[in-house]
Amino acid sequence: MSTILEPGQIEASAVMPPFLHLPPANLFALRAARLEYLAEGNALGDYLRLIAQLCHVQQQLVDNPPGGLPVAEERQRLCISHGLPPLAADSLVREGPWLVWLQALLMHLDSEASGALGEALQALRDSDDSQRKGWGIALLGGQYDAVPAALVPFIGAALQAAWASWLLALPATELKPADSLAQCPACGSPAMAGVVRNRGKHNGLRYLACSLCACEWHVVRVKCVYCESSKDLRYSSLEDDRHAPGKAPLRAECCPGCESYLKQNYLENDAAAEPLADDLASLALDIRLDEEGFHRLAPNLMLAPG
Repeated sequence: MSTILEPGQIEASAVMPPFLHLPPANLFALRAARLEYLAEGNALGDYLRLIAQLCHVQQQLVDNPPGGLPVAEERQRLCISHGLPPLAADSLVREGPWLVWLQALLMHLDSEASGALGEALQALRDSDDSQRKGWGIALLGGQYDAVPAALVPFIGAALQAAWASWLLALPATELKPADSLAQCPACGSPAMAGVVRNRGKHNGLRYLACSLCACEWHVVRVKCVYCESSKDLRYSSLEDDRHAPGKAPLRAECCPGCESYLKQNYLENDAAAEPLADDLASLALDIRLDEEGFHRLAPNLMLAPG
């Protein structure tokens, strides 16, 4: 049955789309399931399955948080009233409340792991809080050269679990848009990917998914989120026999003006798509776009570039 909107409702819907789409409490369990599904037949299948294991641990941490929300209510109110991200990553990563999440994550991981995985975990276990904090600061600052590549997924997993848990404890409905389209209103981190949603009041709207806390905020479609140009945008995908042209569930919005791109999931074409999982599973598209001269500005905290 279709719903008939009155004129006033039509105007309100057109002018005021819902600004936020918050992640579910079982975000990491859903992400793990998607990664396990995408791993089948993927050249990076083993890596996707490793990240799925990490996601299961992230879900355990969110279900039983090792630490509470580190931002007092007064600080939350001040930030929100001034249009600032109340979970500002650049300050909280230095203050260090996320370090207990990293320690808890390590306690959940196999202490008997061998090979490259065992070496990475041992390096983390042998590090102190000062070193761990330095790695976290570098990772969120995009300074990947300052973080051993093998440690990135584990540090990224701890950071994501902490910030996602804190986000769900915020009065997030009061959040305001950030200065940049591609900046998360909750924590100030850059977007990782876009999601064009397909249900209810969010149907047909594009939301950008935060690379850190998984908050999603509305940004109009057909506009480069970096330079805000709408001129000559094109959409690239790794087409295969399962999808008709233009119906691929994942496409990159490429801007010739600033030579950047951002991947987007179209849930009407694959309702089970998940931004981080589908991003990792489509690295072949990143390689192709890099060869075509486009630059990726969106981080994925579970994988070091290159």
